[in-house]
Amino acid sequence: MSTTAANTQIATFASGCFWGTEHIFLKHYPPSQNKGILKTSVGYTGGNPLVTNPDYKTVCSGATDHAEAVKIEFDPSIVGYADLVEFFYRTHDPTTVNKQGGDIGTQYRSVIFTHDSEQEAVAKRITDEVQAKHFTPKGKKIVTEIVAAGQWWDAEDYHQLYLFKNPSGYQCPTHRLHW
Repeated sequence: MSTTAANTQIATFASGCFWGTEHIFLKHYPPSQNKGILKTSVGYTGGNPLVTNPDYKTVCSGATDHAEAVKIEFDPSIVGYADLVEFFYRTHDPTTVNKQGGDIGTQYRSVIFTHDSEQEAVAKRITDEVQAKHFTPKGKKIVTEIVAAGQWWDAEDYHQLYLFKNPSGYQCPTHRLHW
């Protein structure tokens, strides 16, 4: 697994507007309650490698192919990567291409960005389990991409922890617990 200082790991997910993705993870895994997530940042990844240091306006134009994503630093001795992947699926609609609720565009696609081969294997296994249990019975198919993590750019400061700073700010209606 991808390890940083003091046996922490990184998980990176895209599931629509990054404000809501970050908010729901932190709401259910608040760092102050020692539930495993240590910190998050929202940013841009998975786009055209020739585009460096993209900004919100450029990403939203669709010209860069970057996804709005959340990077999560977590302690695997408290919460496992598999648990975070399953939670990711619980908190958005992974059956829509380039769309979450009213948010439409490649920046809103559903993606798990893996940081090593172990994360890739876990992501594929959990995806298969979630598909069989929650979506096949409904006749739906998960379209989430599982790809190797690439270059990351933090979003502008005002996007970080946006819904904590602006509690009445826009939140995509798909960012909720679906089961």
